[in-house]
Amino acid sequence: MTVFQTDGNRFIMDGNPVRLISGAIHYFRVVPDYWFDRLNKLKACGFNTVETYIPWNLHEPQKGRFHFEGIADVVRFIETAAELDLHVIIRPSPYICAEWEFGGLPSWLLADSDTPLRCAHPSYLAHVDDYYDVLIPLLKPLLCTNGGPIIAMQIENEYGSFGNDLSYLQYLRDSITKRGIDVLLVTSDGPEDICLQSGMIPGVLGTVNFGSDPETAFAKLQEYQPNQPLMCMEYWNGWFDHWGKNHITRESKDTADVFDRMLRMGASVNFYMFHGGTNFGFYNGANNHTGVYEPIVTSYDYDAPLNEAGDPTAKYFAIREVLSKYTDLRDVPVPEPSKKKAYGKVRLSERADLFDSLPRLSQSIHRISPEPMEKLGQDYGFILYSTFVSGPKKNCELIIEDIRDRAIVFVNGTEAGVLERWKPTQLMIEIPPEGARIQILVENMGRVNYGPYIKDTKGITGSVRLQSLGWCNQFLFDWDIRSLPMNDLSELQFHSQDHSIMMPAFYRGTFQVTEAADTFLDLEGWSKGVAFINGFNLGRYWSVGPQRRLYVPAPLLRQDLNEIVLFDLHGVREPSVTFHETSSLG
Repeated sequence: MTVFQTDGNRFIMDGNPVRLISGAIHYFRVVPDYWFDRLNKLKACGFNTVETYIPWNLHEPQKGRFHFEGIADVVRFIETAAELDLHVIIRPSPYICAEWEFGGLPSWLLADSDTPLRCAHPSYLAHVDDYYDVLIPLLKPLLCTNGGPIIAMQIENEYGSFGNDLSYLQYLRDSITKRGIDVLLVTSDGPEDICLQSGMIPGVLGTVNFGSDPETAFAKLQEYQPNQPLMCMEYWNGWFDHWGKNHITRESKDTADVFDRMLRMGASVNFYMFHGGTNFGFYNGANNHTGVYEPIVTSYDYDAPLNEAGDPTAKYFAIREVLSKYTDLRDVPVPEPSKKKAYGKVRLSERADLFDSLPRLSQSIHRISPEPMEKLGQDYGFILYSTFVSGPKKNCELIIEDIRDRAIVFVNGTEAGVLERWKPTQLMIEIPPEGARIQILVENMGRVNYGPYIKDTKGITGSVRLQSLGWCNQFLFDWDIRSLPMNDLSELQFHSQDHSIMMPAFYRGTFQVTEAADTFLDLEGWSKGVAFINGFNLGRYWSVGPQRRLYVPAPLLRQDLNEIVLFDLHGVREPSVTFHETSSLG
């Protein structure tokens, strides 16, 4: 049994002063075979603690159906940290932000539009309790008070940036403690009055999140919490990327300088991130602070001390040099980078058109009006809406109200245009005398993970109308809807076909591997879509950048024959990809 607690302005462990030098590594962004490697590199840098969020949506993807295996095996991750004698800070759901889909909240919460989020509403709290009834018993044996590595637990995340329902925070605190959590409880917020006033509660240690000016940030914290340990729960030493924007980096010398200043103040620090990893599958989040939707890329490299592939960077060694002034690291070797390999060019010679494959992918549901994904029990991926419109109709604008997030419109099987949530676009169509079938393929590009717009339903969330140049503004009814979550492609039938048909389709190829190593999938020439390796969803790609290659960890590859499948939304002239040794970032 270990006791970790505060004693005036310091942390003590079993009666001895201790300073936490922590780094964030999210188990759900790293394949399990690499957990030990990443944690070992954290320790070799001079750190004594690892911090991780716990995303609710990963562990309860459908109401009452829980998942704690594979990449979701949080218990195994924490036990791996214990093998390396690392302390663990956990920051569990309900909400985590983390540039993660819906901030970690499960999409099924949105099926009931009357339930408010992140407050003391009874229906929301009932869902949280059901989740805690499963999660907390898994964590309890791992507490330091029970001989495990967990020394602290966060009760919510940056709540003062969202709301002021202190009864909600108190409820979460009491829910955790009554289930047997007896380690130090913490909150984390921005170092501002508005955030700290609504994010801190009695009996819970407040910490602050920032990327610079630690003197001002800690001074503000001390106004609200004097004579307590100083801790930066999120030291933003890098940042994340949005599609269509530039890759963001932070200079290593500046990162190390701010870190050193915090250490000279006697503070404890948690690097966010120490190793970012990858937003595999459809788990990337999105931002919408000012009404402009910005989806986050697949890579979560974050310009962190360990890059996306887990290799030490210049920032890693700059931080290690700072720490060497406070602890002796001369005899601690730095683990080697992982082996990389370029497997070369692979031709994707087989194709399965999306529209031909619909009966193998989903069942059609009839609705009078379009409905969003959540109303149909769908979480991620794509959704297809189809209706027949009589003709003739000339010079009509197709209006899709509140499209979430990107729609490709087809008229009688021909692409008529693309409508995007973040870019006002007028789409004019004409209906021939015999009428036409309108199909609208909508992509969920990631639910908003932070701020006032997190209640982010997906698909068509309003009406679809045809507006003529005159006075007519006609609602379209009678829809067939197909959910396309893309979580099972095993029934697809591939054929050798003409790849010049520029329509949504699946492309398949195979390649040989004699020695598995990390590699990077280059998608030059492809438009936008999703990549799968041996059935594993690597994530999204998009020609707008900044990310142009997807990280492929070696454990996803098989000795001998490997399969790659791309679902591309707009088609490709030359159906081939190339595997390289290096990333496209930086």
